[in-house]
Amino acid sequence: MRVLHTADWHLGQHFLTGQERLTEQKAFLDWLLATVKAEGVEALVLAGDVFDTTTPSHAAQELYYDFLVRMQGTGCRDIVVVGGNHDSPTLLNASRRLLRALRIHVMGGVPAEAAEQIISLPHADGQPGLVVCAVPFLRDRDLRLAVAGETPDERQLRIRDSIAGHYRGLSEHDDVRRLRERDVPILATGHLYAAGGEAREGAERDVHIGGLGVVGAEHFPAAFDYVALGHLHRPQVVGGQARIRYSGSPVPLSFTEADDKQQVLLLDFAGAGQEPVITALPVPVARRLQRFHGGLAEVEEAILSFTNEAFSLIAWADVLVKSDEAPAEVQRRVQAALQERRDAVLAPRGVRHQRLTEAPDVVAEAAAPIEYLHELTVEEVFRRRVAGLPPERAAALSATFQELRQLLAEADPQAWGGQEAP
Repeated sequence: MRVLHTADWHLGQHFLTGQERLTEQKAFLDWLLATVKAEGVEALVLAGDVFDTTTPSHAAQELYYDFLVRMQGTGCRDIVVVGGNHDSPTLLNASRRLLRALRIHVMGGVPAEAAEQIISLPHADGQPGLVVCAVPFLRDRDLRLAVAGETPDERQLRIRDSIAGHYRGLSEHDDVRRLRERDVPILATGHLYAAGGEAREGAERDVHIGGLGVVGAEHFPAAFDYVALGHLHRPQVVGGQARIRYSGSPVPLSFTEADDKQQVLLLDFAGAGQEPVITALPVPVARRLQRFHGGLAEVEEAILSFTNEAFSLIAWADVLVKSDEAPAEVQRRVQAALQERRDAVLAPRGVRHQRLTEAPDVVAEAAAPIEYLHELTVEEVFRRRVAGLPPERAAALSATFQELRQLLAEADPQAWGGQEAP
C-alpha cells in the first residue's frame, strides 16, 4: 500500500505581528492534492496539529473541510487524522461520524475503548492492506493521575512509562496481532517530543509535564513497521531508526525554520515485518522567510540585491543591523532599501539595531528579537516568572500550573485565548 505521511499544518496560524498564513497553507494543500493524485497515494496520514489553536477561525476550518472534500476525487481511499497538542479533540471529533462515511478516520483524542484506535485500511480489492494504530497527542489525563508527594523526576518516569505502555498495549491488541499474522503491515501515529529529536525553543519542546523527550525510539514496539510522528517541525529520524520519523511542517512557521527543507513522506509498504520504502517529496514553499543580519552596508546591499522570482508571495524578512551608526541613520537607510524592494520583501517586525561597542549584556539585549506580550504563550510567561526560583520549586510550580491549565482548557477552551497548553 502507498501511504503519504504529513503533519503540523497549523491551519490558521498568524505570523509575528498578525500576518495570516492561509494563502500559503492553501497553496500547500493545492499541491498536496495534485501530489496525492499523481503519486497514486492510497492513504493519507496526518499526524496532528491540523489547526494552530483549539478555536480555529471559520476560514481555517473551511480550508480543512474543503481539502477533505476535494480529496474524494484523487483516488486516495482513506484519510487518517489524529489530534495534536494545538488541536481541540472536541472540535476534531465533532464531525467524526459524518467523515467516517467518506472513509476519513478522525481521532481527536484518546477514545474510551482502545480498539477504536485500531483502523484497518483495505486494498482496492477489499482485503486488509494496512493497520493504523491512530494515537493522537496523549494528554496527561490520558496517562496518569497526580500522585501526592511525587517528585518531578518520578513524574517524568511515570509519563514515559505510561506513553510506552499505551503503544505497547496497542501493539499487543488481539486485532493487531491477528492482522499482522496475515502479513498486514502496521503503522502507528504519534504527536510528541521523542528523545533524540531536534526541537526548537518554545512550544515544540514542552509537550508533557515533568520534562523533555521522555520517550525514546526504544519505546515504540518493533511490531510497528513505521511510526508517523508529528510535533517537531524539522523533518528528522528518531534514534537512528528510519522507521520512526517526523515529516516536519509543510510551511515554515517561524524564522527559526527558515532554512528547513519542507517535505512530506511517501511510504510504500510490502508486508508485515518490513520497513516501507520511504521517499521524501519536497514541498514547494509559496513564501520565503529570509534573514538579513550583518553590518549596515551588508544588510543594505543584501536587501537591494534580493530576488524573489522563485516564490509566488512576497518574502518576509528578519532584519538585524550590527553597526555603530546612529539609530536614525540605520533606520533611514534600511527602510529606504526595503521600500525600494517592497515588491519582493517585507519586514513584519521592522528593523532591529545592535551597537557593536556596547557592553556584552547590552549587546545581548539589543540582539534579542523585540517581543510583544501577545506573541508569547501563557506557558512562556509563567516560565519566565519562575525562572529565578530554586529548580525544584520551579519544577513543582510548573507541574501544578500545567495541570490547572489543562483542566481549565478542557472545561473552557476560550479561557486561554483559544490555545491549549503547549
